[in-house]
Amino acid sequence: MTIKGFMFDFSGTLLRVEPTESWLRAVVAELGIPLGEAELAAWAERLEHVGALPGGVGPRRVPAHLAQVWGERDLSAAHHRAAYTGLAREAELPWDDADVIYDALYERHMRPEAWTPYPDTAEVLGELRRRGVPVAVVSNIGWDLRPVFRAHGLDGLVDAFVLSYEHEVQKPDPRLFAIACEALGLPPERVAMVGDDRRADGGAAALGCTVRLVDHLPAEQRPAGLLPVLELTG
Repeated sequence: MTIKGFMFDFSGTLLRVEPTESWLRAVVAELGIPLGEAELAAWAERLEHVGALPGGVGPRRVPAHLAQVWGERDLSAAHHRAAYTGLAREAELPWDDADVIYDALYERHMRPEAWTPYPDTAEVLGELRRRGVPVAVVSNIGWDLRPVFRAHGLDGLVDAFVLSYEHEVQKPDPRLFAIACEALGLPPERVAMVGDDRRADGGAAALGCTVRLVDHLPAEQRPAGLLPVLELTG
């Protein structure tokens, strides 16, 4: 059956967050913290180990005191912030007034400059718009990503944003995909979900949606991962 509409995941599918080292470098520079390259790399590795960067490498272990808020992180803005600043604290950064740094790190990841579109994102979204195929972005997230799309010139290529924290339901719950299909004005069997997470994005299959997975890789390592989905429109 020909696909008439698309749902796309955000992080790791359409855009990729900056590396942990770049993330930390930007924040310490903004705060005026002098840091040599070796020290910066060491603390970035520690932050990556605890999974402190949203959209980056996940935590190897979630501490017991963060388990509940971690499980609910994409259901509200407050939980999302608490989960990731909590993980960042596990890195035990050495500077005075570290709470300022943890908050600044969290704020940094929401800025447009922290995100890079995959090389074929604009091409694929633009071609779908040219063909009259509507697009929704469906994301497990705790903040408004619309300004990121706007800054990268992609907002005009998206018809609907369906964000978990705005609906208090997260993937793989079929209800979030159902909301997106309704926004697109299409039955699920006419909609494809494109994402990088087999469990979360694969939840769309329960509604009868076609699911296509892409590799969660740095942007420069995945130049054309999205292009094959255009074949689904016939």
